[in-house]
Amino acid sequence: MEKYSQFRDRGSGISPFIPSTTPASFLSKLLHGALFLFRLPFFLGYSAFFFLFLDHLPSLLIPQVVRKLLLWTLLGIPGIWWVDLQLDGVKRGSLSQQPSSRFPGNAPRSIIAAQFTSPVDALYLAAIFDPIFTVSYPGTRKVQRVSLLRAILLALAPPNPSSPPTADNMTTLRALVEQNPHRVVAVFPEMSTTNGKGILPFSPSLLSAPADAHIFPVSMRYTPADITTPVPGAYLGFLWNLLGRPTHLIRVRIAEAVANDSSAATNGNTPLDDGGDEGLEVDGERLTGEEQRLLDKIAEALARLARNKRVGLTLRDKASFIEAWNKGRK
Repeated sequence: MEKYSQFRDRGSGISPFIPSTTPASFLSKLLHGALFLFRLPFFLGYSAFFFLFLDHLPSLLIPQVVRKLLLWTLLGIPGIWWVDLQLDGVKRGSLSQQPSSRFPGNAPRSIIAAQFTSPVDALYLAAIFDPIFTVSYPGTRKVQRVSLLRAILLALAPPNPSSPPTADNMTTLRALVEQNPHRVVAVFPEMSTTNGKGILPFSPSLLSAPADAHIFPVSMRYTPADITTPVPGAYLGFLWNLLGRPTHLIRVRIAEAVANDSSAATNGNTPLDDGGDEGLEVDGERLTGEEQRLLDKIAEALARLARNKRVGLTLRDKASFIEAWNKGRK
């Protein structure tokens, strides 16, 4: 992978865009193929039934508890039922002793700032918290509200380092929280997926959260790690790795909530260069020190939870990597 060395972070040497692979023997590949062929029709059939029909039914017909059970069934088909959940700074076995406000959804006005590595991220968050999903962009504090299916497919979509959609499709975290005070809002501030080995610079979208909101950094890591999708469009490879393994482990780490106590309260839509870099301007003014410290604090929390480091590579770097990767594959 030396030919992709220009896409390593200069400070840490991390390559966050190279797909993870798991060595396998000939016998394990045969088992892999058998499981894949057995599970594929069940997974595709159930997914189509859920997203084309069940997902559009009103909550009166499908209560939240039923919806979560249906989503856990979808997770169970590929063998995702082993979840190692921990709260940051809390010893194992003492989760029940923690106040309920340590969990997103139990605290009022909860916002999840989630690490972004795989289509399973959104599916797991939906099965646990049933949040409102959003898309963040590098040029604005505003976000776009999307469905669960769109959030899943976003993990396999190419990065968008350019301007966001029209203002008519955009809103703010403040507006979403005020309109849905009892719902969790999920944000992927990195804006595009990695292989889980580094935290990308953030979008400024988290700065539009109200001061009384509780922002929970949430890290999700997978074993094996080959179901991460840093390269867009790898649908077949993702399904092969997802359905061919006997089981998958998700390590979920939740940090203590952070409040947006930054002094600036603008919710503008002024384009930036590559969201998250210090010194960028919004509405003709530079991010305040408090705003930058908030983004840094959440990014550092995610890096600590995931046991990796922050990197300086941006969405433009990822777009360049994808171009070089595709040329190399050809």
